[in-house]
Parts: sequence; C-alpha cells; structure tokens
Amino acid sequence: MIFKRTMLAASLMAAVSAAQAAAPTNEEIWQKLQQIQDQLSNVQQQNKLLKAENDGLKLQVDSNEKLAKDATEAAEAVAIATEEAVSNVSLLGDKTSIGGYGELHYNNLDDQNGSSDKDEIDFHRFVLFFGHEFNDDLRFFSELEVEHAVVEGGAGAVELEQAYLQYDLNENNTVTAGLFLVPVGILNETHEPPTFYGTERNPVEKNIIPSTWWEGGLMASGEITEGFSYDVAVTSGLKTDVGTNYKIRKGRGQVAQATAKDPAYTARLKWTGVPGLELAATIQYQQDIAQGQDSSVDSGTLFETHAVFERGGFGLRALYATWNLDGDGPKSVGADEQTGWYVEPSYKFSDNFGIFARYNEWDNQAGNSTDTEYGQIDLGINWWPHKDVVVKLDYQDQDVPKGKTELDGINVGLGYQF
Repeated sequence: MIFKRTMLAASLMAAVSAAQAAAPTNEEIWQKLQQIQDQLSNVQQQNKLLKAENDGLKLQVDSNEKLAKDATEAAEAVAIATEEAVSNVSLLGDKTSIGGYGELHYNNLDDQNGSSDKDEIDFHRFVLFFGHEFNDDLRFFSELEVEHAVVEGGAGAVELEQAYLQYDLNENNTVTAGLFLVPVGILNETHEPPTFYGTERNPVEKNIIPSTWWEGGLMASGEITEGFSYDVAVTSGLKTDVGTNYKIRKGRGQVAQATAKDPAYTARLKWTGVPGLELAATIQYQQDIAQGQDSSVDSGTLFETHAVFERGGFGLRALYATWNLDGDGPKSVGADEQTGWYVEPSYKFSDNFGIFARYNEWDNQAGNSTDTEYGQIDLGINWWPHKDVVVKLDYQDQDVPKGKTELDGINVGLGYQF
C-alpha cells in the first residue's frame, strides 16, 4: 500500500515536471503571435488583391456587357435604317419614273434648183422624261429636250416641252394643268422615233399643225362612252403676224415669256371603238392669232382630222389639216388659208422589219392663185433590233414651187426610247 502511494506521487511529480519543461516562454509566445499577425496580414493583403481583381473582372464584365448591348442596339438601328432606306428607294422607284428618247440623223440631199444641198449628220434630239406619282389620283410629268447636241451660236436649243400636273376627277375624267402638248394630229403627242416611219417627221404635221406644238394652260380629258374620248383645253395661243409672213409654225411662242393676251380654245373627239382603228377630229379657235401685235389679222381657226389603222402587218395613216386666218394681212399673201394632207400605207413583215410609202402635200399660202404648193414622196424601211430601238433608211423626192429649194436624196436615222 505504501509502495503504491509512493509510486503515484512519483508519477505526479514527473508529470508536473514534464509540463513545466514543455511550457513556452513569454518570448516564444510573442514570436508566435508575431508570426500569426504576419500571416493574417498576408491573408488580408491577398484578400485585398483578390477583391481588386474581382472588382476589375466585374468592371470588365460590365463593360463587355455594355459594349455588347451598344453593339446590339447599333446593329438593330442599322438594320432599321437600312430597311427604311430600301423601303424609301423602293417607294421612290414605284412612284418616280425616268425615261427618254433620242435620234441621230444623216441627210444626203441634193438641191435640184440650186446649190442648197444638204449633206450633214445631226444628233437632232436628246430628250429626258421625269414623272412622279404623288398618290393614286395626282401625278406629275415633264420632258426636257436638247436639240442639235449643243446650244451654241443658235444651232441648238434647250426646251422644256412638257411640265404638267394631272389629277383624276373620277374614274373616267382627268384635268391637266401646266405645260403640255396640244391634243391635235398623230405625231404631236406621240413622236418617239420607234413609233413612226421615216427618218424625219412628216412635213404636213410639221408645217401645218405645227408639230411639235406645246402650250401652257388647262385641259380636261375623259371617256364619254365606250370607245369615245374627249379633250377640251384653254391654253396660250400662237402669235403669227406680218413679221412671220403669217406662217403657223413661226407663231409658236413655246411658253417662253410668250405674249398671252388672247387664249386659244381646243377640242378633240376621238373614237377607238374597233381594235386597231383610231378616228379623231380637232378644232381650235383663237380670237386674235397675232396677240394684238398686228391689226391686219384677226381670228385663226384650225380643223384637223386623221385616221390610223393597223391590222396584222398592214398599217395606214391619213391626215388632213387646214387653217383659216381672218384679216387683210394674211389674205394679201395668201396665208389666210394654210392646208396640208398626207397618206401613208405601210407593211410590217415581222416585229423587226417594215416598209412604208408616204405622199405629202402642204401649202402655207393656199389662199392665193399662184403655185405655192409643196409635194413630197417618201419611201423607206424601218428595222427594229429591239422594240424600243430603230434604224431607218428612206428616200425623199420633192416637188416645190418655182425658185424654191427642192431637196431629193436619202435620209438615215437611228432612234431609241426607254
């Protein structure tokens, strides 16, 4: 028993002694605390670096997201703008039209009564059309022309041949206001080169009607009943006086600061009740055809009628036109009556090739008893390599009053429309 107690006491004393031997000193504890503090500082520094890095990454992510959003919005805006631009271009193409025509002539004509031969090449006309449809009822049309290639030395001219607004009153009636072609004859309103035979426009419509003839004013047009249509116009008029020897063609003012003291009144009735047939008649009246510039001339009245027939390859055009001028001035030179007519049969062998013959007579002094009448025979061919492109070759033979220039020979033409 005593031995056991002695051994227990010895064991306790050894344990206490070992514990005392293992306990750190104050200096060791301080060093340990310093090490822990340094570790904590390192951890805090690493946390700061990690937080800064995380903040940078978050900023970059936010920036990338903003850039992506901006890029998406920009792409959407470009897509919308592109769609609107395409839509506007499409709309412009649907509403606005551009066209034109032109013709190059070569004339090799010999004067049978003198030395006034004609041997020349000329780009006679270059024309551009511009039109715009504002809505289903209102539209605009214009035609700008350059004649003889250059405007220099009086050889050429720039002309505004048409510029008008047209409004549909209802399904069958329209009103036209502005600068437009007078509704008369065959060629005056439709004179693009592929639409007629012969290099030059026929001399009757040129000298008597006188094509191409435009005025400024107001016109109502429409359909009376099936096959019958009408045109009624109030426009500026001609000014023909002693200075022009009362020739109708020289009286055109072309609406270029033209005298407008006396208007002209035009009415046309047209019938197209049979396919391939057109019959029409026009009358125009002007109370003072000299516009107050010549007291020796009073009123002027035009009557014109024509027929156009096409059946299969066969075609026929015939026209008659006459002017009656009141007053002693025109009567004194025989210009009180100015008359012309022509007949033109043709045959088209195919869509690409046709032949024609035309006989023309006209007289701008038909009121006198002397021989002042002109006659001309035209024979020729048209070749259309395309329906809107034509090559022409024809021969003309004139019969003229004594002492006047008589031109016989060939004409070659190249024309187009689009």
